[in-house]
Amino acid sequence: MDGYPEYHLDIAGGRYGHGRGVFIIAEIGTAHGGDIGKARELIDAAADSGADCAKFQMVFADEILHPFTGPVRLPGGDIDLYRTFKALELDQPFFDEAARHCEDRSVFFLCTPFGIASARILRSMGVGALKIASPELNHLPLLTEAAGYGIPLILSTGVSTLSDIELALATVGPAHSLMHCVTAYPAPEEEYNLRLIPLLSSLFAVPVGLSDHSRNPVLVPTLAAALGAPMIEKHITLGKADGGLDDPIALDPAEFAELATSVRETAGETPAETVDRMSAVYGADRVRLVLGTGAKRLAESESANYRTTNRSIMARRTIPSGEVIAESDVGLYRSEKNLTPGLHPRYLSLVIGSRVVRRIEDGAGIDWDDIR
Repeated sequence: MDGYPEYHLDIAGGRYGHGRGVFIIAEIGTAHGGDIGKARELIDAAADSGADCAKFQMVFADEILHPFTGPVRLPGGDIDLYRTFKALELDQPFFDEAARHCEDRSVFFLCTPFGIASARILRSMGVGALKIASPELNHLPLLTEAAGYGIPLILSTGVSTLSDIELALATVGPAHSLMHCVTAYPAPEEEYNLRLIPLLSSLFAVPVGLSDHSRNPVLVPTLAAALGAPMIEKHITLGKADGGLDDPIALDPAEFAELATSVRETAGETPAETVDRMSAVYGADRVRLVLGTGAKRLAESESANYRTTNRSIMARRTIPSGEVIAESDVGLYRSEKNLTPGLHPRYLSLVIGSRVVRRIEDGAGIDWDDIR
């Protein structure tokens, strides 16, 4: 567990990792349901539970999904995610007030954009950093846009390969950070393969934290901290039955406080002592499974979602054969399960301006056989 180079995370005026503490992020996401009063309660819960940061999501449905996406399976069941996202769209004043309340409670305001429009709103607010979610790791126009803001970017790496991570970092540049993640809700703790954290950090010469979707509040985050993760992110909720998209797998305030306490204890321990502490509670075999081998691969629980959860080039209207594709004809969307993914976003400039050789239906992924 030793012998890797140490890369520190610089954020919110502090430096974290390797004896300097862990930056703990309470992921509120959209658990507020658009209610600013509830958003304040969630920020209070995050602050009182020991978080350093409260993170939100700025959702505009048309930046994420095609309207024909249909039902998507989430922790609370199958929902029409496009229409749910439409209902969660909020104007900037909501986020201005959330950011003010974060400042009042001395927690860092962080937010995830899902496209260029939301990124530009956050930039106009003067945010100190941006978090890029795993499905947007290959959203190259968004990465290029955000990289130009001159603020730290945190890139989550769920449902990705080493080449995906390499391309993302080549797009944004080296002065940013990664988060190891398993994009499943909930994520099986035995698939976390936490030895990837120091390995990825060494391979890409950046700090690597953890975004955790497993159910246990303590085990995976604490072991990640022992392996040098300078930041830990986990969902928070006021109640698991509150109706938020991620509430069923989120931590309530008491559980989040358990996480913070256990993670903070690692600052006074060697990695081996932390492993021994977790083994005494959860058993050595369980700890060994969570630590994994360090070999980078798609986790079993997320492998079937590769390409459908990530962004690809899709039609925004029905395009007849013979027409030339305009920029407005295509979008970079998550196709999910009911639509067919198209080409990787790296080929967007080749698709725009190409001629259609067979009719492309609205909402279909665009492939090489469709164009010339």
